[in-house]
Amino acid sequence: MNVWNYVVTAHKPTSVSHSCVGNFTSPNQLNLIIAKCTRIEIHLLTPQGLQDFLFIATERYKFCVLQWDTEKSELITRAMGDVSDRIGRPTDNGQIGIIDPDCRLIGLHLYDGLFKVIPFDNKGQLKEAFNIRLEELQVLDIKFLHGCVKPTIVVLYQDNKDVRHVKTYEVALKDKDFIEGPWSQNNVDNGAGLLIPVPAPLGGVIIIGEEQIVYCNANSTFKAIPIKQSIIRAYGRVDPDGSRYLLGDNTGILHLLVLTHERERVTGLKIEYLGETSIASSISYLDNGVVYVGSRFGDSQLVKLNLQADASGSFVEILERYVNLGPIVDFCVIDLDRQGQGQVVTCSGAFKDGSLRVVRNGIGINEQASVELQGIKGLWSLKSSFNDPYDMYLVVSFISETRFLAMNMEDELEETEIEGFDAQTQTLFCQNAINDLLIQVTANSVRLVSCTSRELVDQWNAPAGFSVNVASANASQVLLATGGGHLVYLEIRDAKLVEVKHAQLEHEISCLDLNPIGEHLEYSSLAAVGMWTDISVRIFSLPDLVLIRKENLGGEIVPRSVLLCTLEGVSYLLCALGDGNLFSFLLNASTGELTDRKKVTLGTQPISLRTFSSKGTTHVFASSDRPTVIYSSNKKLLYSNVNLKEVNHMCPFNTAAFPDSLAIAKEGELSIGTIDDIQKLHIRTIPLNEQARRICHQEQSKTLAFCSFKYNQSVEESETHLIRLLDHQTFESLCVYPLDQYECGCSIISCSFVDDNNVYYCVGTAYVIPEENEPTKGRILVFAVEDGSLQLIVEKETKGAVYSLNAFNGKLLAAINQKIQLYKWMSREDGSHELQSECGHHGHILALYTQTRGDFIVVGDLMKSISLLVYKHEESAIEERARDYNANWMTAVEMLDDEVYVGAENGYNLFTVRKNSDAATDDERAKLEVVGEYHLGEFVNRFRHGSLVMRLPDSEIGKIPTVIFGTINGVIGIIASLPHDHYTFLEKFQSTLVKYIKGVGNMSHEQWRSFHNDKKTAEARNFLDGDLIESFLDLSRSKMEVVSKAMGVSVEDLSKIVEELTRLH
Repeated sequence: MNVWNYVVTAHKPTSVSHSCVGNFTSPNQLNLIIAKCTRIEIHLLTPQGLQDFLFIATERYKFCVLQWDTEKSELITRAMGDVSDRIGRPTDNGQIGIIDPDCRLIGLHLYDGLFKVIPFDNKGQLKEAFNIRLEELQVLDIKFLHGCVKPTIVVLYQDNKDVRHVKTYEVALKDKDFIEGPWSQNNVDNGAGLLIPVPAPLGGVIIIGEEQIVYCNANSTFKAIPIKQSIIRAYGRVDPDGSRYLLGDNTGILHLLVLTHERERVTGLKIEYLGETSIASSISYLDNGVVYVGSRFGDSQLVKLNLQADASGSFVEILERYVNLGPIVDFCVIDLDRQGQGQVVTCSGAFKDGSLRVVRNGIGINEQASVELQGIKGLWSLKSSFNDPYDMYLVVSFISETRFLAMNMEDELEETEIEGFDAQTQTLFCQNAINDLLIQVTANSVRLVSCTSRELVDQWNAPAGFSVNVASANASQVLLATGGGHLVYLEIRDAKLVEVKHAQLEHEISCLDLNPIGEHLEYSSLAAVGMWTDISVRIFSLPDLVLIRKENLGGEIVPRSVLLCTLEGVSYLLCALGDGNLFSFLLNASTGELTDRKKVTLGTQPISLRTFSSKGTTHVFASSDRPTVIYSSNKKLLYSNVNLKEVNHMCPFNTAAFPDSLAIAKEGELSIGTIDDIQKLHIRTIPLNEQARRICHQEQSKTLAFCSFKYNQSVEESETHLIRLLDHQTFESLCVYPLDQYECGCSIISCSFVDDNNVYYCVGTAYVIPEENEPTKGRILVFAVEDGSLQLIVEKETKGAVYSLNAFNGKLLAAINQKIQLYKWMSREDGSHELQSECGHHGHILALYTQTRGDFIVVGDLMKSISLLVYKHEESAIEERARDYNANWMTAVEMLDDEVYVGAENGYNLFTVRKNSDAATDDERAKLEVVGEYHLGEFVNRFRHGSLVMRLPDSEIGKIPTVIFGTINGVIGIIASLPHDHYTFLEKFQSTLVKYIKGVGNMSHEQWRSFHNDKKTAEARNFLDGDLIESFLDLSRSKMEVVSKAMGVSVEDLSKIVEELTRLH
């Protein structure tokens, strides 16, 4: 039973709704603050003056005033409260929150006909709030005017004849009432939707319409300027005096509006085209011509405004893009490698910013060059001199020879000679050394070679009867093991190899490392040694080879690779075993003490560890059958898998042509690749310049198909609807199938039919005729993919919109307006096929979402929640078995298993229902019982079964079923169904955490996660907040210990449990 669910976001919201600039973190720092749905981000820019407060109001009528505490560097809540009213109809046009420029009061328009005032004094203390009646019911915008003696608001509203006017009111704080303001302006542009108050000394207000822009003020100045028809919803003030504004419209065009003025009198308006950006939802001018453009429909951008236009006439230069997946309208999960790890392909963005995004867990390596080479046993890169920033040679070792590759003038790798090296034997280790020397360790000797002449300078030979098995070196030290437990330590002094110390250990040595950590980059005072027989890892001090610490690893598997490394200033010892397990220890670099032992499973084959650097930061690469990058974030080790199959060896290869690259030896080939940004999720963008609505994958034809539409700006707001076919690996467009005029794609699936081996794409459409309230006609189109193009096999007309399609026991199940209809696939005599209606089921308002499992059908209705239908074979009929009698407006639905179904509704909530098949009475059996409720705070568009991560069969987490969801704000989340005992423990853990982790603005976690819509509010149950639970890992050690004490479980065990959970995504 999947009743107990853990909800966590794998990709946080990226859709930007608001942004502002101010001095928040300290009086002399300029901050950009960005709101992304349920998250607030604070970014730091440059020095400035006074310290500002931040006012936040939430959709559920809570508010808070935050201040940054510079000493403790944390947010403090100056004030908080609830501004909801028992009566009142929430505004249709969204909530408006404004602050008087002279900081005397906060104004909120939350309910029709009411304006709420929260006065505050000059120290920032808030006083009691009160409501003032506002006669205007249909308010479009409210702002405070600048430079008024009394706080004055300007209101843009629409009267009951749909005409728009502007009016001003003074707020009398003593009388708690409005006084008619100094001026008003009737009959403004019919598309007016935005007011921009102009700072003193100019004062007044700019009214932004769809066809004209107007400036007016109390001195009855009135200036107007016509504009090309567009909808402008975002603006940013450039100058403190308000003489220039940036305006962003609904097509992504950025304009500059200039108020020309003589002293304090506005003489006119000018508008200039600047260029194109993403469609802006917020614009914040930062400094020196740099502007932040926040977007809901595309990537947010940091742009620079140039004084001169480029070749295309644009003044806008894009400095940086911030990936935004929102709105995710649909997505599909593709498992190309058949390893249980899905990539999510989303339909993201809207209008011209529409795109497909390929999201996968792990780090991508982009191959730049490759060559076939069999039997590689080791790889090292060497520089041509010790201080050279770039690598020159690649040393490739085989079982009985060593080959040397070098970059030539054409940036190609070609074979070369290093005369002093022994090429006739296998190399065990190579390294650049001090004094421009190169070290080569082979089974019988250690050789020192000059970088410049490439000739042998000195050589140390293994004693008679012994050969070197394992070796490690750094710029000035060499450590070798020569069979029988002999450990030999050499140093390079004055271009000579000097044997400093020799130790005899009781067991054979399996691996070594002396990578310098700590202050000295060329010399290590510690050596790590892995042992056979007693399966231990030991730390020796250098140069005297004294044993400092011995750590038994337990088990029977030998350590195959040890590594000393420093990540984010923290020193670690990593020890990898022959079965794909990895131990990590915190290492005290001065004493050699090991603490905080942790074990993770990376793969199933032996692992070898190497450090590499990317963008100036050190990371660790673990080569094995499941190659992994180990990196540090917030001083925690994180593991991210790499998009390669098996990797045997890897070394960093940083050349001028391929900076920060890696050389990688796989079975039978050597390749050079660059590495993506080191982060947990990797996102690739395929820009479409149109909006994808529904997407589907077909493994057999190796394609993806999606329905999309394009706005044609030139023609009267017309849209073109299409079906596109792409290659599922390269994402190249293979073919386009246009739909009829007014016809749009509503659903798409890949399926096969009874007695037919072919696989088809089925597309459900609707004809959206402007005069009709509800579509009365649609089509089901069945396509086959032949030679990379879509061939229409069958079309079937329907009496409504085909909102959803499902493959159903070799037949096709369609949701058409109010009806569920089942079609069977019939062959005609001439060998062609047709869809024939078999049976149906009425009784829905609009059946928008359907999911099937066996003979059961779950329907998500526009407003009547979830119902369960069953198909009866004998009667070939579909009957209703049970329904949820709550009124939920559904946005997505999925079956977690045979008994439990999850739904998302338009109040941003999730809920689960269960069918009562073993109930005693028919009445109870006909009810879907609500078993779980949770406020997600996100509008979910789609659920799909699948996993973003590799499912390792040997881990607990590998057996937990997961469902992925995508939302309007660009969130990709996971719902994992946990076993009951696991859930109970985590529920206790969550309630303990709530006591110790205080929310921003002291908002209550229980209230935030409680199921809440127009009809009811109910406490969250049978859902856990994974984001809260996983934040345990970011707590300070002292807070962790408080939580651990309250739970009665050690910090290590708690961390291990939470780290396991983070591997669900």
